[in-house]
This record gives sequence, structure tokens and C-alpha cells, in this order.
Amino acid sequence: MTGVAPDVVVLDYGSGNVRSAVRALERVGARVNLTADPDAVAAADGLVVPGVGAFAAVMEGLRDVGAPRMIERRLAGGRPVLGICVGLQVMFTTGVEHGVRTEGLDQWPGTVERLEAPVVPHMGWSTVEPPEGSVLFDGIEDERFYFVHSYGVRTAPDYVRVTWAEHGLRFVAAVENGALSATQFHPEKSGDAGSELLRNWLGTLR
Repeated sequence: MTGVAPDVVVLDYGSGNVRSAVRALERVGARVNLTADPDAVAAADGLVVPGVGAFAAVMEGLRDVGAPRMIERRLAGGRPVLGICVGLQVMFTTGVEHGVRTEGLDQWPGTVERLEAPVVPHMGWSTVEPPEGSVLFDGIEDERFYFVHSYGVRTAPDYVRVTWAEHGLRFVAAVENGALSATQFHPEKSGDAGSELLRNWLGTLR
């Protein structure tokens, strides 16, 4: 990345309050556009797919703005995409909530299921276990990040770099796979460590 601030689109499809993500990205040096315009999504250096609430509702919102095709086209061209929270979950094949199965974007094989833990939701700060060679967690391997979720993914394919966390059982806290990265936690709510992670991601943009 040169001295020019990267252009990042935060995908606007009706997913709750995404202003904190916009502000966090601006703070670490990005020019941010909150939009679902296909031309802006295609032209941006990076695309952030936020997500809060129910898997099915997020998928419905994404489909309503044509996001699956936009995301697929970016990834086919090796253009960076970052999913956050349910934005990570929808990258997997299927979500199961209250016995209802919903198809995800199927970028990675796996099922999003209710966490098995004494207390759900998992809400608060947790440490994570990044893999060797992680780009997202470079320099922040031992930091804590802020989670708010009742569902997660417990298995992931061996061809991706997986960062793990634990709440009851181990679950996927982040995935890095070429142009596509995603975090289950909220980097925009994770203080200095979250800012550094976003800065690391911006460093991958061209």
C-alpha cells in the first residue's frame, strides 16, 4: 500500500449499527464509503461485510442488495473482503438457528451452530489462538478481542488459516484465506488491538 489512503466500502444492507465499523476504519487511515452500489463495491480496494443478529436475516439482507454476486466477483478477481461477526458466519455453507437451516455464501465448508457453553451468548473479551504466519494478528497474537455472539463454527477446512477461541468448546474466531478474511469478534469494538488488526488488513490492500 502506498501513501494514498485505501478506499474501503462497508456494505450497507440494513445490518444494524455499522457506523462504529466505519469510524474504526477511518481512524486507521481508510477512506470509507457506506454503500451497496455495485460499481463502488467493485472499485474499492477493500470490502467489509458487517453482520449482527440472526444468520437468516443477514442472508436475506445480503440477497436483497445483490451482495452474494458482488462478493463472488471480488473474490474471483483476488480483491480483498473482510467479514465481521455474522459477516464471518455467512461465509460458511449453512447456518442453523432454532432448527431452521439457512444457506450461506458457501465460501468455506462448515455449519454455524449454537454455542455449547454454560452461558450463552458469549459476550466480552477473550484471548485467541492465531496460526503461525497470520497476517491479521501480526504483532497482536496475545491480545484480547471483543465478542458478542450465540452461534459459531466449530470446524473449518485445513486449507485456511484459522484463529481459534474458546467458550465452552473451541470455535472459529477468525479465518484467513487469500483475499477473503473474517473475524467472529468485533475489531471495531476491540480497542487498540482491534485497530491494529484493521491496520494489518488495510496493509493487504492494493
